[in-house]
Amino acid sequence: MGDGNGRETGPRCIALVGPFGSGKTTLFEAILARTGAIDRQGTVAEGNTVGDASPEARAHAMSVEANVAELSFMDESFTLIDCPGSVEFLHETDAILPGIDLAIVVAEPDEKKVPALQLILKALEDRGVPRVLFVNKLDKAEGSVRENLNYLQTASSVPLVLRQIPIRTDGAVSGFIDLALERAYIYHDHAPSELIEIPDDDRAREVEARFSMLEKIADYDDDLMEQLLEDVEPKRDTVFHDLVQELQDGVICPVFIGSAEGGNGIFRLLKALRHEAPGIDATCQRLGVEPGANAVLQVMKTVHTPHGGKMSVARVLSGSVADGGVIYRGDGTDDRISAVYTMMGAQTTKHPKAVRGETVALGKVDMAKTGDTLTDAKGGMANLVTLEAADPVLAIAIRPTEHKDDVKLSASLAKIAEEDPSLKVSHNQDTGETLLEGQGEMHLRVVIERLTAKYGISVERLDPEIPYKETIRGSVTQRGRHKKQSGGHGQFGDVVLDIKPLPRGEGFVFADTITGGVVPKQYIPSVQAGVEEYLVSGPLGFPVVDVAVTLTDGSYHTVDSSDQAFKMAAQIGMREGMAECKPVLLEPILEVSIVCPSDATAKVNAIVSGRRGQLLGFDARPGWPGWDEVKAMMPQAEIQDLIIELRSATQGVASYTARFDHLQELTGRLAEQVLERHGKQAA
Repeated sequence: MGDGNGRETGPRCIALVGPFGSGKTTLFEAILARTGAIDRQGTVAEGNTVGDASPEARAHAMSVEANVAELSFMDESFTLIDCPGSVEFLHETDAILPGIDLAIVVAEPDEKKVPALQLILKALEDRGVPRVLFVNKLDKAEGSVRENLNYLQTASSVPLVLRQIPIRTDGAVSGFIDLALERAYIYHDHAPSELIEIPDDDRAREVEARFSMLEKIADYDDDLMEQLLEDVEPKRDTVFHDLVQELQDGVICPVFIGSAEGGNGIFRLLKALRHEAPGIDATCQRLGVEPGANAVLQVMKTVHTPHGGKMSVARVLSGSVADGGVIYRGDGTDDRISAVYTMMGAQTTKHPKAVRGETVALGKVDMAKTGDTLTDAKGGMANLVTLEAADPVLAIAIRPTEHKDDVKLSASLAKIAEEDPSLKVSHNQDTGETLLEGQGEMHLRVVIERLTAKYGISVERLDPEIPYKETIRGSVTQRGRHKKQSGGHGQFGDVVLDIKPLPRGEGFVFADTITGGVVPKQYIPSVQAGVEEYLVSGPLGFPVVDVAVTLTDGSYHTVDSSDQAFKMAAQIGMREGMAECKPVLLEPILEVSIVCPSDATAKVNAIVSGRRGQLLGFDARPGWPGWDEVKAMMPQAEIQDLIIELRSATQGVASYTARFDHLQELTGRLAEQVLERHGKQAA
């Protein structure tokens, strides 16, 4: 769809992204108020915004999930999606980015938040999503807008092109000059700005800033570069054409300024969205979708509602969908759409038919998952994008405070995990623990709060058990005899076992050197079974590894011997023999890779060393200017809350991956503490 000038006018989808605390939800609210979608602008502090409507978001005054709203501006339709900014909830954004036309990156003029801004911009760059930067809270900034832009530029791989400069009155920002239009405006809080003549005091700054803007866009337009070199004033149409084309090509990131809280700079930002943002055609081209008669939808988010059941928030890339339509996943499974809805935060409104470009919620398409590509073509189609779940960085164990909630807990966690693919839920059969692994302390706290608020389940939170093992340092030859007489047939089994340590990582080896049938062949598997059962919990109370057991001798009774008798004899021999083999505790050691801003690397190294970590070195993080990757070996016991300390030292942006590497002996006071916690005594 177009307006005759090549500009797309169909429904567009815009995401608000940016670091935690930058003001995205406030901007979301300001845009809705400015376009008349809501009557008045709410505030995060008062807890009355369209976004952040969940109890968890209100309680923590932060976005913990994406919020969607529909609006109309100058007779054009937009879907606006407010995405969380905390690194712990960025997984919400990952699934949304592929289906949007443009991202508004909301940033503060705060150098400390540049690494967090880089996380956001890198995700957009990797997905090829066009973006503009809205520098919020400029009224509270220190230094000039040019100085602020210089350090913000370090977060972007493409030039940040300043489109406006502030007008200051008595040191305070009172308006702006539009460098493309060469017009000046004075702000009025929560009201349209007022057009004025460019103040004489600001004329020189405007000329210089405009020339800088033109120089940057001329890098991609030889004709414009030639005009600048010859001091020829370019036509305004040429300037706008270049700004639009280069934004849509992703080779520049235009920068707008304002204050979401005061509603300043909102109208100009909306005009830019209307005239410059790409539309559904460009997004389909980026995703490789050929427009056609068949409906094609990209699922951005899954929501389980208390009364309406499951809803799948999806962008219509091609065709249309309506109530009762049948839709297919890539694996060929299908479902019938129970209803189509438009959204305004937590509120939904029935929508008879969704057409290309619209973003809607599909009711009760139970087979759909976040990230899926759906179609009404029989058999489905391959997913357009691949979403990679982030590695978890924090694990906790939970159990319901009331036993009757056991079954309900599993069902509720399954729904939460479907809404939140970055949450990993598992059950440890050995300890009986339900484990939650997620993206940080706040992420897991919100999951627990949601269990209580949404599903009525109260849980107790515990530290997960560390999978300690044990082995032996010494060898022994031990006889195990099981003899019992109790009327009728008795029980008799007699074995001699050689028990020896194996090199680390060798596991368990069983052999026999029986000759002359002193232990009949049919009983040897029972001896091995008895040995293996004992090794589940050795003298220290942990699974035994790296041990070789050889059956060397024994005796039997023609009437009283049995499989069970030899199994018991083997267990007696192991129990008595292992205690003499100098048992020792083993702890799991993980290979850890930590990514962090380079200026925090020294702090990260100190954190690793302080947690018994062995530093292997660090290097520049590939593809991430200004970041390092630290590699180390660390005991799993020291990693439980590592992410909390790492994030505290890095303005909330560090992360890590960890993989099991080997088991290592643990002795001394640390071993004693482990054994005490498990009710054992050190050998």
